[in-house]
Amino acid sequence: MSESVLDSSVWRQYNKDNSFREKLAEFCVMDETEFISDDKELYAVMKSKLTKKELKLFAMDSAGMSEAELCKSFSYNEEELEKAKFKLYKKLKQDKTRLSFRATAIDEE
Repeated sequence: MSESVLDSSVWRQYNKDNSFREKLAEFCVMDETEFISDDKELYAVMKSKLTKKELKLFAMDSAGMSEAELCKSFSYNEEELEKAKFKLYKKLKQDKTRLSFRATAIDEE
């Protein structure tokens, strides 16, 4: 894995390690072994499927930041934050998003 790329990623700004694979598995309802094996490639696919705001929200929420911190960071009220989180996690559960994280998706291209 190219540490320099992932060390400077949005994910690492809020999380101590590259645990995005575990969080993706949790929210996509998939086994980690089904994912693209290379973290750098998997992160690139995740970046391509989420907007910058969604990626930042995913990283911050996964890091356990408080609702107040999230609202302040995104200039959301509580209702807007809940809607943004709902949209983000709904997107992660959609087949077209989930399937793009699979190892076979890279092989077929």
